[in-house]
Amino acid sequence: MTPVFQTPDWVKNAVFYQIFPDRFAFSPSLPKPGNLEPWDAEPTMYCFKGGDLLGVLERLDYLQDLGINAIYFNPIFQSASNHRYHTHDYFRVDPLLGGGRAFRLLLDEAHRRGIYIVLDGVFNHASRGFFQFNHILETGPQSPYLDWFTVHDFPLNAYSGEPRYECWEGLPALPKFNTANPQVREFIFSVARYWLEQGIDGWRLDVPFEIDDDAFWQEFRQVVKGVNPQAYIVGEVPWEAQRWLQGDQFDAVMNYQFTQACLGFFAAGSLDRSMEQGMMGLPSTPVLDAAGFARRTTELLEIYPHEAALAQLNLLGSHDMPRFAALAGGDQAALRLAVLFQMTYPGAPCIYYGDEIGMAQGQAHYPEASRWAFPWDPTRWDHELRDEFKRCIALRRRHPALRTGSYQVVHAQGQHLAFLRALDDERLLVLINNDQATWQVDIPANGHLPDGCRGEGLLDAGSLSVQHGRLTGISLPPRSGAVFACRPQP
Repeated sequence: MTPVFQTPDWVKNAVFYQIFPDRFAFSPSLPKPGNLEPWDAEPTMYCFKGGDLLGVLERLDYLQDLGINAIYFNPIFQSASNHRYHTHDYFRVDPLLGGGRAFRLLLDEAHRRGIYIVLDGVFNHASRGFFQFNHILETGPQSPYLDWFTVHDFPLNAYSGEPRYECWEGLPALPKFNTANPQVREFIFSVARYWLEQGIDGWRLDVPFEIDDDAFWQEFRQVVKGVNPQAYIVGEVPWEAQRWLQGDQFDAVMNYQFTQACLGFFAAGSLDRSMEQGMMGLPSTPVLDAAGFARRTTELLEIYPHEAALAQLNLLGSHDMPRFAALAGGDQAALRLAVLFQMTYPGAPCIYYGDEIGMAQGQAHYPEASRWAFPWDPTRWDHELRDEFKRCIALRRRHPALRTGSYQVVHAQGQHLAFLRALDDERLLVLINNDQATWQVDIPANGHLPDGCRGEGLLDAGSLSVQHGRLTGISLPPRSGAVFACRPQP
């Protein structure tokens, strides 16, 4: 009998924050080697800033004040790269991050505060420093680990020339695992199992589509759910991902389709096309009006099982793309409206570190431009923007309908959008004016709300009412949004 597809309930109620460990927070209590790049200097491709897990621990108050209750970490395992996607040891937290002790302290304190922790699982490829590959480098074709990778010839040319083994994107530093080897499969499953047993709450899977093997991911799911049925499995798949979201592999994917739809609508008039090469290999972002945006955001809920739709990791930015505000040509209104939509749409919102304070896109070589170190001097923050993030996050966390309620488009025309989130007796109406002019709201309720219904603004926007089948009574300033709690009047 096929098990019922169920995604973790905590994810449906989560607001995630993505942390790039080397760049978020630096704890002076953790001794480090020298030769670190200055924290506030423009990052370079191979630099280390020295961010660490004790620094994250010391900033949990900041994260809780923002309103998040889940953290997705870029890789934390021992590696010789600042992003740590070149894994040396999957069972050891990088000493530069504070090692296992720092992670234990962070994990325990996060859990004490009700914050979930998801780690990045890099299982498609390892590194030249990974023991089994290094063994091949040292001993050649006699290595017992030869079949852990796909080696074509010797010498391997691991440092110069054309590599003679399978590696990710042709990069010799990233040898690809031979996942057809049962020993390799068991090794990867043992890593997944070990960290779940240590208490993590899920895995974000790096480029899982590179392991083109449904049986592998089906077994991976069985291993993960066997340890913790409420563990989250989210794959980095930038396109539509029906293949992986049928209940036998992942719970969700990083929803770059959502990201692109938000850019296409909220940043339609300011989109910086010169940066689109950084959009995860996706085709050029289509410009959308409200009707097109409503269709696309509805489609993204309908193409997946309902459980998966409620668990999608809905992001506006990540370490792998330019920051949303930069792609939007510096249009802060586009970011604010996108955040309001993100926090009122089904799925788990994810904030890329620093977006909430208006961290700017730097001029460094891509992708370092979006990986600057977090400026902990509050005088450098956009406090109004951070307050807007906080208000939208708090609104989502207060109202179950915004997390697991139905999504019904009420009106979508020109640059005006209205949609209803409904759960049990709760009805929340979201209005978004993406136009440069004030919107005098007077639209048909289309049967979604009964006559006599009154909506009280939850973000200081006054009230509206439904009379003779029409929603009226509110004016929305240019490039703004509002949320109303709608109740029938006695």
